[in-house]
Formats: sequence, C-alpha cells, structure tokens
Amino acid sequence: MSGADKALKAIRDAVGTKGWIGDGDGMEPYLGEERGLYHGTCAAVVRPAATEEVAKVVEICSHAGLAVVPQGGNTGLVGGGVPDGGILLSTVRLNRIREIDAGNLTMTAEAGVVLADIRAAADEAGCSFPLSLGAEGSCRIGGNLATNAGGSGVLRYGAARDLALGLEVVLPDGRVWDGLGRLRKDNTGYDLKQLFIGAEGTLGIITAAVLKLFPRPQDRATALAAATNLEKLLELFSRVHESRGGSLVAFEVMSRICVDFATEHVAGVIDPLRAKYPYYGLIELAGSGPGLGDALETVLGAAFDDGLLDDAVIATSGAQARQLWRLREAIPEAQKHEGGSIKHDIAVPVSKVPEFIARATAMVERELPGIRACAFGHLGDGNIHFNLSQPVGMDKQAFLGKWRHFNRLVHDLAMDMEGSFSAEHGIGKLKREDLVRYKSEVELDLMRTLKTALDPKGIMNPGKVVDGF
Repeated sequence: MSGADKALKAIRDAVGTKGWIGDGDGMEPYLGEERGLYHGTCAAVVRPAATEEVAKVVEICSHAGLAVVPQGGNTGLVGGGVPDGGILLSTVRLNRIREIDAGNLTMTAEAGVVLADIRAAADEAGCSFPLSLGAEGSCRIGGNLATNAGGSGVLRYGAARDLALGLEVVLPDGRVWDGLGRLRKDNTGYDLKQLFIGAEGTLGIITAAVLKLFPRPQDRATALAAATNLEKLLELFSRVHESRGGSLVAFEVMSRICVDFATEHVAGVIDPLRAKYPYYGLIELAGSGPGLGDALETVLGAAFDDGLLDDAVIATSGAQARQLWRLREAIPEAQKHEGGSIKHDIAVPVSKVPEFIARATAMVERELPGIRACAFGHLGDGNIHFNLSQPVGMDKQAFLGKWRHFNRLVHDLAMDMEGSFSAEHGIGKLKREDLVRYKSEVELDLMRTLKTALDPKGIMNPGKVVDGF
C-alpha cells in the first residue's frame, strides 16, 4: 500500500463512514462551482463532525504531503473551494451553535452552520446577526469568514471580518488554535484571527467562531426610489446618510436592464413603479425607535421636490419590503436566462460610482457593440457588480471567450479610479493573475511570507490566492 493510500485509509478511519465519500457520484456535488467555470478532482470528500476530527485529518495530510481543500456551502464565485487533487474537506457536519450569550451579544457557532440558521437563531434570542447575502440559505459561516463576505449590510455593520470576535482554527500541521475569545477589547499582541479571515482556507481551516450580535431592530423602513441618473441617487444617499446615518443599513443601486431581467425571468418579481426609469435605489433603515418610515418619507419627499427623484415607493408591510428586496436579489439569477455573463466585482470610492459606471459602460460598448452592461450592487459602500450580458444572438461560448479581455479592461479602470478588482468575492483561482498584476511586490512578498511561515508544506488549498506565483 502506497503512502497516499495509507493516509487515505487513516483519514477514513478517523471520520468514519458518515464522514467519508469516495465514489464519483457521491463526490460530484462538491466538485463543481456556482458559475461552472471550474470542475475539480480529489481522492475523497471528507466530512468531519468535530474539530478534533478536522485536526486529525489535517495532521495525517501534513505527514503525507496530501493537499487539503476546505469547502463550506460551495457558493463561492472565484473557484476557491474547487480541488485539484488531494482531499476536499467539507465543513457541513460542523453544524452546531455552541452558545448564544444574549447579555454579551455573542454567538459561538461552528463553521458549517448555514448563515440563515445563524440569523434565525439570533432573532429567536432577541438579537440580530446582520450579515445578509443572496446565498444565505446555503452558504455557511466558516466560508463567509474565510472569504470575508460582504453583502448588503456592510454600510452599517462592516464585512464578515468586522463581525467576528474570535476564531477556532485548525492549523496546517493539525494543531488547534483556540482563539474563541468573547471580548470586544483584548489588546494582547497580534490579532491572529484576522490572518485567517479572508485567507480562503490557504492558512488554516476555521472550525468555529464567536460572532458579534446586535440588538434586534424594533422598526424598519424600506423604499425603492427611481432617478434619471446615478448622480441624483448619490446625492439622495448623502442626504439619507446625513439625516439617518445611525439607522441606514443599506443603499443598493440597480440599472433598468437589471430590473427588466429580474421581472421577465424570475417568478413573483414585480416592478412596483408605474413607469420605467434608468436607475433605482433600494434603501433600508433599521433601528430601536419608531418613526423610521415617516423619517424616510420626509427625506424622499424633499428629494422629490428638489428634482432628485422621479418616483418612489415605501413598503407598508414586511411582505412589501421583502418584495422590494426580491427585486434586487433576483438579478444574478435572472442574468443566467440572457445567455453568457462576464462578471466583475469591483469597488471604487463611493463618490466615484457614477463616473465608474458611465465610463465602464461606454468602454465595453465601444469594445463590443450590443453588449449589455448590467450594473447593480452596494452604492453605500462603493461595491458594484458590473456584469456584462452577451449581445442578443451572439454565440455564448464565443462571448465567454472574451472573459479575460473584459476583466482586464474593467479592472484596469477600477484600479485607475483608486478602486479594487475584488470587493467581496475574493481571489480563489479566478483572480490570482489579477492579484499579481495589481498588488505591489511588497504586498505580494508579505502574503507569500505568511503562506510559507504557516503552511511550509503547501498543503492548504494549493493553487489559490497567492499560492503558485
């Protein structure tokens, strides 16, 4: 029996039959990824049920030089959880909420707990966990932290790294770092947890986390506003932020083509306004006191009088608020029905969002007449999903063959405007070359130094982020 075979047998013994998938059909759901850009291979899918099992598996792999690719809900968009050999370690059975301390406003949850379940458990305890994503029904908190997920609440609460107080991590040699601190002040050396948040499983495997909770909002107000251009929506954002900054949770933006795609292709999605407009802003306030709806109505009314808005609607019930959010959240699903789509997850300073969208749209339309720019995202934090749908009638594969070309154009523009080529999706496999292109040699050297120091054998999620360059 070879060394690799001995290691696989030891891993199988460590996790038992419930934690081992070795046949092709059983492994298949773990090997593809959301966009269909990558399909992986591995010797086995391993599903440990406890941190101790994860540690044992990683220790075995370390001794054998066997690659370990961590995977949560497999909802990533850059190929970060796709294996190229070795084993795939799924966290789906690490699914316990260990503790909720409502008095301390913390929750300790294992990496495989689904984000929607974390949000529901917080709500049941009279609290709120604000991280919210379109994939929250299937993504898992370990993956959210490993990719530093963003979502719609970053404007008020920050990204995933801002919502974690402590971590438990299995290191590349199989040791366990118990950093599950529940303190908001702990100034005792390096903040080690931040090494692993956003590292996409290349430095260790997050097995549990202490999450920040917040008081559950007692009042919410949600509105959809329409305007002729993005400059007007940016001014509206400034006004809402100035008057209700402490309660402004989200300010989303979407172009008309996004609304057309969503209402045409996704059942139950409707446009609540009578006419069609070039751009829409989705606004949500949340807080502990009443009167948010009246406050939002006052701001919108003044903006309408000043010519910033053409129309707006304020939700009068939770169901109506969910309907407005469904319009925004349906856009990625709807785009799939319009043929090939080339994706961009960029960020620029908030003040430059209108300029970026105008310049990027004109640029891609010059490059390929008929291309359809579908721009939507988080105006409040400067993160725009600038997605490009193929020209009507164009061959899908011929269009997707231009992926790297358009990425280069759009990313160059974002970087020239003091932005980022990856705002919330991470690097994975898809954007490794971009990382090398846009990061300085000093930054790359620091990243490589961390990778080499923590994972000298290179077994943790090889070929992702900075690894391989």
